[in-house]
Amino acid sequence: MTDAVSPTSDDIWPTIESLWTWLDTHRPHDGSTGLLLRMLKLSEEVGEVAEAVIGAMGQNPRKGNSHSWEDVQGELCDVVITALVALRTLTPEPERVFGEHLGRVAERSLGHLAPTETP
Repeated sequence: MTDAVSPTSDDIWPTIESLWTWLDTHRPHDGSTGLLLRMLKLSEEVGEVAEAVIGAMGQNPRKGNSHSWEDVQGELCDVVITALVALRTLTPEPERVFGEHLGRVAERSLGHLAPTETP
């Protein structure tokens, strides 16, 4: 059994960078085709969330309860990872772009309750 890598929140962006580098090194398609396929991977992962929810709720009579809510959690994590790698594909500064966007969404949604950045 190998030790699992368990990055902390401080390690997320270096880990995303490493995953992006690995994927970029092993991509079978370049250019716009490669970019399109990287973005479409996100739809595939979202579909896996839907499949896991259906399985966790036993909504497919043929399969019954084929998934757990822990499976759903894992699939949601795959969506987040895939989205962050896709973001890195579009910009060399995904942490800044994501942080700024998250700040705008928080301000719009939470208003004065939004966390403020500390220096």
